[in-house]
Amino acid sequence: MHIKNIQGEHKFFGSMTVGPKGQVVIPASARKELGLDTGATLLVFETPFGEGLFLLKADALEQVLAMMSKRLAQFEQVLGEHKVAGGSKEKEK
Repeated sequence: MHIKNIQGEHKFFGSMTVGPKGQVVIPASARKELGLDTGATLLVFETPFGEGLFLLKADALEQVLAMMSKRLAQFEQVLGEHKVAGGSKEKEK
């Protein structure tokens, strides 16, 4: 099956059928491209309107959270510097 980009970055890999035990098989092309090997942990989220699910590799979420944590620390530092600078200006008045 040819994988076609839809609206830029999103790809359609195919379809999955829910089996009698609630299991699905992720299309081979998706597993290969996304590096989903046996034993990979996927997190399952409900879509915003409750019409479906989306899957996210757990290690990808860990990377995003680590990056956000780093950025938050940088933001807190800048905010702290701003408060110190603002406090010294208030004393000058």
